[in-house]
Amino acid sequence: MASICILDEFDVHKNEEFLRIAEELKPELHETEIAPVSLLTLEHNGHPEPVVVSREDPDTLKDRKLKKDDTVILDFGTHHVGYVTLELTSAGSHQDAPAYLYLKFAERLDELTVNTSEYNGWISKGWIQEEHIHVDVLPARLELPRRYAFRYLEIKVLDVSLKFSVVIKNVSGKAVSAVDDRDVQFIETEDELLKQIDQVSARTLKNCMQLVFEDGPKRDRRMWLGDFRLQARADYKTFRNVSLVKRCLYLFGGLTFNEGKIPACLFLEPEVEPDDTYLFDYALLYGSVLLDYYRVTGDKKTLEDLYPVAIRQIEIGLTYLNEDGIIPDRSGEFWCFVDWGEGLNTQAASLAILIYSMRYGIRLAEYMNDEKTIRWLSNKMEELKRTAVEHFWDEKQQLFVSGKERQVSWATQVWMILARVFSKEKNRELILHTIEVNPRIRMVTPYMYHHYIDALIRSDEKERALDEMKRYWGEMIHDGADTFWEVYNPYNKYESPYGSVAVNSFCHAWSCTPTYFLRKFYIPGNR
Repeated sequence: MASICILDEFDVHKNEEFLRIAEELKPELHETEIAPVSLLTLEHNGHPEPVVVSREDPDTLKDRKLKKDDTVILDFGTHHVGYVTLELTSAGSHQDAPAYLYLKFAERLDELTVNTSEYNGWISKGWIQEEHIHVDVLPARLELPRRYAFRYLEIKVLDVSLKFSVVIKNVSGKAVSAVDDRDVQFIETEDELLKQIDQVSARTLKNCMQLVFEDGPKRDRRMWLGDFRLQARADYKTFRNVSLVKRCLYLFGGLTFNEGKIPACLFLEPEVEPDDTYLFDYALLYGSVLLDYYRVTGDKKTLEDLYPVAIRQIEIGLTYLNEDGIIPDRSGEFWCFVDWGEGLNTQAASLAILIYSMRYGIRLAEYMNDEKTIRWLSNKMEELKRTAVEHFWDEKQQLFVSGKERQVSWATQVWMILARVFSKEKNRELILHTIEVNPRIRMVTPYMYHHYIDALIRSDEKERALDEMKRYWGEMIHDGADTFWEVYNPYNKYESPYGSVAVNSFCHAWSCTPTYFLRKFYIPGNR
């Protein structure tokens, strides 16, 4: 795992006017009543994924008298983000000791098989959605104060006295989101898998749309710029909540640091503040979000306000070029994300992303009639495209390489294609050759797969892109996805960048974009 790029000096600059605009755009969340749809009996058989051996009506729960070590598992039917209330009572003699309960919320069934006491990953165990609760007096109505992201709820009686039993009279909840399912019309197609992909994509997006575009409602429950960029694109084709996009643009624009850098992510509580992490690629992509927003809304005031912020990210990006005109290799640090791929060298991709961002900067400058910036960026972009070929193109392999080890990865090829370093026809040859070679350093996140699909489409390989979309996201559905996941490696379905799938996010913002691709490129007449 690369080291986290936490800045030694962190000087926050707040634009109070931008933050005021963002606060005025704060949404009121929609609430939907939810309840379990079935009571499950599982069989583990030593496998990570348990098997459902029976389903019962959840109303039978009130007839069960639960003693020490008794466990029930509730299925809420699909993935939700929200709050849960338990109504409990007792049976038998008078309650002579607290009822001691264990609750575990899970997005996927296999989370229920993880022994969390053995977790030794590198991020906080606090993200695991489990509670140990003492109930001193029964009957009781427990309104759990935390918000959870879940489909399943396991309730285990850790202990009661010999004199009484715990009875669960009712379990209910409310799901929350900035948008309503009724705001989206799903695609019309005879392909059932594409229908499912569209629906799961939209549910993923919806459950991540809270007071901001969260990256994952289970973890990290904050707004990361790279995720936000993809969410906004999906939102324009589905829920069309452009005011939430505007709010998030102003939040990032209103909280910069160290010479105007945009932070990788923002926290909302106890007050809005930037994280002390800078990601080179995420900051550069801010201009892409702003351009997309302007093209959808025509909101010139927002463009005028935030244009300098976007251009500043490119200026900062150019300061990282060395005397050879390339980005120094900093792949040992978490400073340019690109993908979670094990051992991925990001040097070449970082230069490609800089070139890519400059293209968006030029488009922004054109809308602003900023001729000086257009000329400057255009000339510099062409220079960097030549530099990219000179330093990273391997003529013998007919592939781009990265780092001193001259690593060949999927990510490097994809980003060089998106940077348009070559012509469209040459890019098409490159992506087809990459597929044939199948580099060992593969893509493992839907974030990187999004850019791979984009690269295929931009290379006039639309049908192949559709097939790849069905293969990757469709396979997640075949593996039981109600919402799309943070990490999905078809070659290792239990991969985690954190040391355990217990803290993987199984509803993650950057995985929602099939709904964007389907509506923009494949299904005419759909929103």
